[in-house]
Amino acid sequence: MTTFTTGAGTLTRDALAVLQPGFTGTTAPDWVRRRLAEGLVSVALFGRNVADPEQVTALTAALRAERDDLLVAIDEEAGDVTRLEVRTGSSFPGNHALGAVDDPALTRRVARELGRRLAACGVNLNWAPSADVNANPDNPVIGVRSFGRDPALVARHTAAYVEGLQSHGVAACTKHFPGHGDTSVDSHHALPQIDLDATTLHERELRPFRAAIEAGTRAVMTAHIRVPVLDPERPATLSPRILTGLLRDELGYDGLIVTDGMEMGAVAGTYGLEHGVVLAIAAGADAICVGGGLADEDTVLRLQDALVTAVRSGELPEERLADAAARVRSLAAWTTGMRHSPSAVGDPAPEIGLTAARRAVTVTRAAGPAPVTAPVYVATFSPAPNIAVGDETPWGVGAELERLLPGTATGHFTGPGAGTEALRAAGGRRVVAVVRDEHRHPWMGAALDTLIAAGPDTVVVEMGVPQSTPRGAVHITTHGAARVCGVAAAEAVLAG
Repeated sequence: MTTFTTGAGTLTRDALAVLQPGFTGTTAPDWVRRRLAEGLVSVALFGRNVADPEQVTALTAALRAERDDLLVAIDEEAGDVTRLEVRTGSSFPGNHALGAVDDPALTRRVARELGRRLAACGVNLNWAPSADVNANPDNPVIGVRSFGRDPALVARHTAAYVEGLQSHGVAACTKHFPGHGDTSVDSHHALPQIDLDATTLHERELRPFRAAIEAGTRAVMTAHIRVPVLDPERPATLSPRILTGLLRDELGYDGLIVTDGMEMGAVAGTYGLEHGVVLAIAAGADAICVGGGLADEDTVLRLQDALVTAVRSGELPEERLADAAARVRSLAAWTTGMRHSPSAVGDPAPEIGLTAARRAVTVTRAAGPAPVTAPVYVATFSPAPNIAVGDETPWGVGAELERLLPGTATGHFTGPGAGTEALRAAGGRRVVAVVRDEHRHPWMGAALDTLIAAGPDTVVVEMGVPQSTPRGAVHITTHGAARVCGVAAAEAVLAG
């Protein structure tokens, strides 16, 4: 027989407190306001909630009128994954560009300015940085979201990013524990498995997370991946061995543990949403991220009821739910204190993102290419974006080259035969070919072969993870597709 030490009201408030739901629209829905009054502590913002910084500021202020210690979370990695600048592209390069520069002080300054802008908009929990070591260059979901392939490099930049972001009172949420970099499956769609030995796990995958913990990261996000060397049955998000045994007990982490999106196929498609949420809290997670795809009041009530029912049936210990809720409220209290702290104030550095993007650019020139001085044709070869990046955010160098070289024309191409189509559209003009992760898309490489064979003066701009041998008259790598990376690449085209 189960004995409850808390009343039904406290139990339901705790169940509500551990949820981090999203919603639709650019104003605060009535149902979110009601749930804040009833115990909801967190909300999550996505691209659909953002019009501009002023609107986000008004939105978060309206939400805080209901609960001052509210956690407002966002997935703002900068670089390719941006929500605050989803319609224009990010003012900051992403992790891979920062790793290519390999100046931790620069990374800290970039993260500090990002934290300042988020705090100014009322956002105080950022689901970043990605501490994944991009061990598999064919990884379909991490790629330029990682600082790189070297665990030591990733560790030092992860720590710098955490320190910079949190200096403005925005809690960092280091992800995706215990490391998503060696996968070949996107966990948005299915459950990846990482087969490695314990030594590799500790020396490679866990090294950046240890650095983040030492740097004081306030939150850690779990990965929906199965790691048999740790737990042959359950993915990390649902595994007591990984969340409690490894992260809490072995690594000594005492902050908030946040799940990755629970509606993702790796969990919801395997365990079911409600059951997955119960298993995650039981395993040691404290906060449930949901709302990227499910953003309604019914989902929140279903998950709240699932947690309450699990406690009443004995499936979920009451103390575990209470502890999770307390950790959420503790982080909310920290962010509230930092919001009013003089130490969370710093000088703006509006140009730091472009400065970093310029430093990340690498240019390889063939012998004696003619400089670009006349209008060109920009052929952008567009792969299907992964869900984390989304398809709303513009990328490339076309818009900037149109501004710098009036008369420049642009086109987007995809799939087999794209090179022939681009060549026909160029109409004899010099081509600037823009690719993203060419090594992962054979049709992209074939398109470049066609263009370079027809025009040896072709300029190639790689805006993903550079793996292929540089080719073309000028080969430019940006290590990411943020808006500022496009600006830096266009400058390099003209300089070449």
